[in-house]
Amino acid sequence: MTFFDQLPSARKFLSILCTSAALVAELPAAPQQPSARATPQFEALPLVRSRQNHLIVRAFINGKRAWLGVDSGAPVSAIALDRREHFQLRPITAKSNLPARIQINGAFNNVAIARELRLGALSLVDEPVVTVNLGNSSAVARIRHEQEIDGIIGADILFPTKAVLDCQRQMLILKVDPDVAGNAPGFDRRGLQAVPIQVSDGFNLYVNGSINGKPAKLMVDTGSFATLLHRSFVRRMRIPTHETQFSSSAVNLRERGVWVARIRKLSVGSVEIIGKEVGVVDLEGLIHGRLLQGSPPVAGLLGAEILNRHHGIIDFGTRTLYLKR
Repeated sequence: MTFFDQLPSARKFLSILCTSAALVAELPAAPQQPSARATPQFEALPLVRSRQNHLIVRAFINGKRAWLGVDSGAPVSAIALDRREHFQLRPITAKSNLPARIQINGAFNNVAIARELRLGALSLVDEPVVTVNLGNSSAVARIRHEQEIDGIIGADILFPTKAVLDCQRQMLILKVDPDVAGNAPGFDRRGLQAVPIQVSDGFNLYVNGSINGKPAKLMVDTGSFATLLHRSFVRRMRIPTHETQFSSSAVNLRERGVWVARIRKLSVGSVEIIGKEVGVVDLEGLIHGRLLQGSPPVAGLLGAEILNRHHGIIDFGTRTLYLKR
């Protein structure tokens, strides 16, 4: 049975929640204001894995409960457009230094302010978020009778809090006071291989690897249901593919058909994965031409199934990905 065959046949649809590399305008970093607590220094939050293979954390937005997907592929945090009124998000005022709108995957989305976004003991005050349409993901959640997410926690929160995300143990550890020295406790990195993460100006995370021996970069994306390669890269490599009944979607992008390719050897750093089936999708809009033309090129997204199976730990403080061989 292939990885894609494990989905229920009622609706063969993969939701890629990430805003990914297509942010044209950056949202300026807002100062993080943790609540005044001397201890604990770290806040450990359990995560829930949805049937769409997304890691979800419980949060509170302006005092109201919320489920947020933890998405390393999203440079900025976002709230579902249809939940804006529920969470009483404020619009950007004329006096603010923040832009009222930013461009995501070719379309403009409004920026709003959450008076308080609380993750366990960590309280973020006047936190800017983008309001986006998460309709496809919500529709799939309803079909599968599972909790719909209210939004996304992105790199703009994960980096300042020096987060450590354990994809297999389903745990997110945040630093309550980022200025206090010390590493997140409770993570045993023995037997794991360290892979340096390169962070772009737009807060996208990349790791070096190779596809069938050809050097390539992959975007580390917990918001992607599965590992996906760009169709033009696969064609250039002349790797055979076969069509599936699946489709995928990302914020502000139309649904696109998913093909499957069997990769003889997929390497991430020194970790080699032999005989791996991956999705093949037109990632235009997520991976721009200049990235595909780079040296090495950005070939696709390192998704949730590899990060889970190979005990992926993303350390945003040290900018390191840990994987088990």
